[in-house]
Amino acid sequence: FMILLPQLPECWAYRYVPPWPVAKYPEIKTLMKPDRRLVWIVIMMLLSQLAALYLVKDLHWKWVIFWAYVFGSCLNHSMTLAIHEVSHNFAFGHNKSLWNRWFGMLANLPIGVPYSVSFKRYHMDHHRYLGADGIDVDIPTDFEGWFFCTTFRKFMWVVLQPLFYAFRPLFINPKPITSLEIINTSVQIIFNIIIYYVFGVKSLVYMLAASLLGLGLHPISGHFIAEHYMFLKGHETYSYYGPLNYLTFNVGYHNEHHDFPNIPGKNLPLVRKIAAEYYDTLPCYNSWVKVLYDFVMDDTISPYSRIKRPPKGQEVLE
Repeated sequence: FMILLPQLPECWAYRYVPPWPVAKYPEIKTLMKPDRRLVWIVIMMLLSQLAALYLVKDLHWKWVIFWAYVFGSCLNHSMTLAIHEVSHNFAFGHNKSLWNRWFGMLANLPIGVPYSVSFKRYHMDHHRYLGADGIDVDIPTDFEGWFFCTTFRKFMWVVLQPLFYAFRPLFINPKPITSLEIINTSVQIIFNIIIYYVFGVKSLVYMLAASLLGLGLHPISGHFIAEHYMFLKGHETYSYYGPLNYLTFNVGYHNEHHDFPNIPGKNLPLVRKIAAEYYDTLPCYNSWVKVLYDFVMDDTISPYSRIKRPPKGQEVLE
């Protein structure tokens, strides 16, 4: 089912939350500041992946794939969520937006596929127009909802999630290519060529496989489905409060994130603590693995289990 709702105000696009939390707890405003640790964490993650690229260059192929899934996938998926933080300008602040874009390209390097600049453009649409048909590319296409409807097909959809996220924007909401995207792509291609010539083909395959596996059938990938797939009717966005938040910059605090997109992930637990009365009563998850299992096995859930709204200015479809 794809439920169609009217367009809500931009500032509270996914569920109407009055500004009471800030009015009642003004200290929340003090949390709206850059996360200065983010730069050093990303650099350490990048160096760790470079060390891994060196260590796997002479391994047997089976061990290359094994370590790509066991270690590289966790690191690369975590790096994509660091890029999510950078897309909100949490690395250097809003007054240094371009610095954040350059830093996003640096964080993009171990992922192997250029996407940090494009992600920023589409992710802001996701926040402003959550669920808007033809705008929010997080919404699956009609083909995905129609075809991936059986247990096995949904399993394959989970495995292939990174490909759908990569190509879906081209079909739903294509945008003109910008100069920063060209630079992002050029820098990434040069980096990949350097990895190939310095470490060899196994290291390059390890890097790309880590991204494909880490964003597909992987425990951390449960957040893709947990965030906005409607397991309970009437609840569009869900938070996750399990231990994997430590690896994902607290992306699990998703109600809190959409309520306060100017607060970095490290401060989102404080938002929940300060305004507990607004969040403790909402349905939430404690296991992303269970989310993946339930999504695949539950016949009532599919890629169509999302809230969809008409683009702003259009009437609601019956």
